[in-house]
Amino acid sequence: MALADELLAQDALAVAGVSRRARGYGYKMWRHLQSKGIRVYPLNPNADEIEGERAYASVKDLPEPIGGMVTVVPPERTLAIVRECIELGVPRVWMQPGSESDEVVKLAEDNGIAVSAGACMLLL
Repeated sequence: MALADELLAQDALAVAGVSRRARGYGYKMWRHLQSKGIRVYPLNPNADEIEGERAYASVKDLPEPIGGMVTVVPPERTLAIVRECIELGVPRVWMQPGSESDEVVKLAEDNGIAVSAGACMLLL
């Protein structure tokens, strides 16, 4: 099964980089995944809530284990998120275009995380 299919089959995911603005890509990704019937937690360390839903500052703050993470943040922020995913055993990370780097992809793969880097999930 392709990583995209595996992510879409999860009960709970998180999106890092969900802004309060509906035109932001993180926000669009969050809503896109919700439209597929997935419970998706928004990560934004600068927001307590987004459109009435609680937002979380980090992966460690999530109320339950997640089956995957989607990053829509700069590569240096993705690196910190992947480190949390390693610590918490998150098995899948999808790095939207612009959020990936060779360093973070290697770190994730070296720690057993299934990775997609540079492909846009909004096209799925």
